[in-house]
Amino acid sequence: MTQYAIVTDVNRCVGCLACSVACKALNGVPVGNFWNKTLRIGPNPKYEGAQWPDVDMYFLTVQCQHCEDPECVKVCPTQASHKLEDGTVQIDKAKCIGCQFCVMSCPYGVRYLNEEERVVEKCTLCEQKISQGELPACVAQCGGRARFFGDLEQGIENFEAPYTVDITEGDPSYDKTVNNRIKLKDIVRDYSDDQVHMLTNVGNNPSFRYIVRKHIWRGEE
Repeated sequence: MTQYAIVTDVNRCVGCLACSVACKALNGVPVGNFWNKTLRIGPNPKYEGAQWPDVDMYFLTVQCQHCEDPECVKVCPTQASHKLEDGTVQIDKAKCIGCQFCVMSCPYGVRYLNEEERVVEKCTLCEQKISQGELPACVAQCGGRARFFGDLEQGIENFEAPYTVDITEGDPSYDKTVNNRIKLKDIVRDYSDDQVHMLTNVGNNPSFRYIVRKHIWRGEE
């Protein structure tokens, strides 16, 4: 079964907020709401009693995790929240009654009620783009090339980001078969399995992954 997701290399994220801006611009997210938040983690002491400069700080992007077994789908009384065959969790606004049971059940606080439309909204993983073979906006616009999109069933090493070097069609490096993309394994080579993390798992099995090296993982706190 396909399970689309995003992998973020925390070491490469500079907290520029380009992912959040791209998301809001593409999806018309109302002011004061976010489908994609960039959190600053820290500064925290690297060890007990540590003081500056022995502190740890990094940025963590949080959005709908498009869980394998989403709690929001279980509690929805109208089946407005549902899971597609590509693994993404979507909301059918025509069925949503604004009860917000899904908002209360989400472990990550990434859903909200659109006060004007009286329906719940959240990250769709740019379903309108990925269904056409494109990358989600937050991945496509990541200036640090810290975000990668792909299918968990294919392994995170095969997740892809834009190949940001300007290559023309006449260049020998140009290859339409890879859609001008580069794989995670060709950029991020120095990580081990124990450095790949997920947000708190309460039985919902979040799909997104975070590669964390040289930092203390605090995503489960």
